[in-house]
Amino acid sequence: MKLFCFGDSNTYGYDPRSPLGERYPAAYRWVDLLAEKLDCSVVNAGENGREIPRWPWQWEHFCRLTEKEAPVDLVILMLGTNDLLQGNSPAAAAGRMELFLTNMALDRSGILLVGPPPVQRGLWVDSEALVEASMELNREYRALSRRLGVRFADAGMWNIPLAFDGVHFTQEGHSVFAERLAEIINKGE
Repeated sequence: MKLFCFGDSNTYGYDPRSPLGERYPAAYRWVDLLAEKLDCSVVNAGENGREIPRWPWQWEHFCRLTEKEAPVDLVILMLGTNDLLQGNSPAAAAGRMELFLTNMALDRSGILLVGPPPVQRGLWVDSEALVEASMELNREYRALSRRLGVRFADAGMWNIPLAFDGVHFTQEGHSVFAERLAEIINKGE
């Protein structure tokens, strides 16, 4: 099995203790832990600061990335937190995700949309409204996944430990995330 993980800094494995955008070692990143748990090949296409692609050239870039890695059995998408941090509403972020998903040249049954863990109050999150918005995003994604026929996992239900900034996974958070995601994939949910 080959998985393609497309996401933001939490997929990339950003270490919030690093001043220069460095990553946790592979032994602590959820993508690498997932590969180990499932005994499969995983492509980490995470990027710090990535928002949901909204322009045709961004959709084409995504298609080129997945074509380069073909064949891919499952595309795991976890995006939206940066959209909220940039002031977008959950509905606007879900609308962007819908555009992105409908412009993919992939079989929708091979897509797993992951609702990101909600942010918490911290260095990067100074309002309760943003915390609430991050919880609402997952409700929007759940409805979207039903409408479009893509698989959905709500990481908001997984109690992922976040770092002092309120956004990024701790090392333990990566481990918990990988464990829960492996369960979802193994069950075929």
